[in-house]
Formats: sequence, C-alpha cells, structure tokens
Amino acid sequence: MRLKNKLAVITAAASGMGRFGVEYFAQEGAKVAAVDINADALAELAAEMKAKGCEIVTVTADLSTPEGARGSINEAAEKLGGIDILWAHAGIPGPGSVENLDLAAYEKAMALNVTSVVLGSGEVAKYMRKRGGGSLIFTASVSGLVGSMFSPIYSAGKFAVVGLCKSLAQSFAPDGIRVNVICPGLTDTPMMPGFVGRDATPEQLAANEKKLLASVPLGRLGRPEEMAKAALWLASDESSFVTGVALPVDGGYTCR
Repeated sequence: MRLKNKLAVITAAASGMGRFGVEYFAQEGAKVAAVDINADALAELAAEMKAKGCEIVTVTADLSTPEGARGSINEAAEKLGGIDILWAHAGIPGPGSVENLDLAAYEKAMALNVTSVVLGSGEVAKYMRKRGGGSLIFTASVSGLVGSMFSPIYSAGKFAVVGLCKSLAQSFAPDGIRVNVICPGLTDTPMMPGFVGRDATPEQLAANEKKLLASVPLGRLGRPEEMAKAALWLASDESSFVTGVALPVDGGYTCR
C-alpha cells in the first residue's frame, strides 16, 4: 500500500476529484479526513466508504473564511492524530470578467482559491514537522500556467497558487515537507460549465468547449479520477524527490 499508516486531509472532498481522492487514498492505506462545506454530502461519502470497508473522518467547514480554513486543519489533525498529507483542493470559478466586477464575488473567489491555501499551508506545517515531514499538494489549473480567456479572476488566483508552491517548496524543504501543485486541464466535472460558459447559452457553451478541446492533443476531457491519481502519486513516496513542481494533467494542452 502506497500510503500505509499515513494521515491525510483532502479538502473539497465530497464530490468530483476530491471524492475520488478520498477513495484512492483510503484504499492505499491512509487514514483520511474529508473536508467539505456540504455536511450531507460528507455523511453520504462516509457511509459509502464504510460500505467499501474504509473508515474515514469528516470535517464540515467553510474554507472561504479564515476560521474555516485554519479550523478545518486543526480539527482534522485532532481527529486523525496528526497530518502527513494535505491535498488542498477547494476552489470556485469566480467572476468571468474584470469589467463591472462584482467585488464581493471576486473576494469570495480569492478567499477560497488563494487565501484558504495560504492559511491551510501555514496551519498544517506544524503538524507535518511533528511527523518528520509530509506532502503538501495544491490544486491549481492549466489556467495557473497560461492565461484563461474565460476566467481571468480564476487564472490570477491559480497563478498565485503555483507561485506559492514554488516558494514554500524551498522554505519547507529543510523540514522534509514537499510542496507540489496539480494543474488539471478541462475536466468532466459539474463545475466545468462555470469555467467555460457561465451565463452562456447551451449553443455558446458547446462552442466554447469545442474550441478548447481543439487545443487538447489527446482530444478529450480529463476525468476527475485521473486528477485524483496524480494527487495520489504526489502524496506517496513514489514522488519522494519531487517538490516545487506544477504538474499539468491536461492531455497535452500546455505543451503547445
């Protein structure tokens, strides 16, 4: 088992990529704390995992608030008995334009996409040091590597997350803490329309997706489980000499 006896926290764990992450991490031997704002979905996930023979713990928190971002880490650490791995996965698309910007929507997006990652990293480091090191994983996006035509605020936030990773990889290295970022490409999740269409008509949304898919050499959407498997690799000792990396999982989108 690749994560035997490891203590892992996954945020935005109740759906999509995060949900697959909970399943894969637990199956590989980790004790997992699933963090999400949706308490009902967490309860459903815990029941599903129990039926599969894997016990998890859950933490309900709003990571867009400082109290939620910090408190979720401390609650998870208390329930697990420490933390070896954090996959900070939570995020939202945010406003689709800087013109006539809804400042409240902008601030909420930046709070969840950037500030929660900063605060979570600062809080989890002390627990990882006590365990002799750890693996800290962020979810950014290909929009954190190349600018997004549809999501400028999201892109700005994800560029920040990539920069944070490269900085923390250096400052946390003496403590044995590795820091890496997964950069998903266009992925088949319920949030996808929010990234490529927002208020678009079905016809406009289909046109936007077609335009983006034309830029993907593998010619298809990514699957959420493929992103979770990348996180699993970064969490495991198989990537023990990997830190400070922004890993595109994008079907070749960024190789152009």
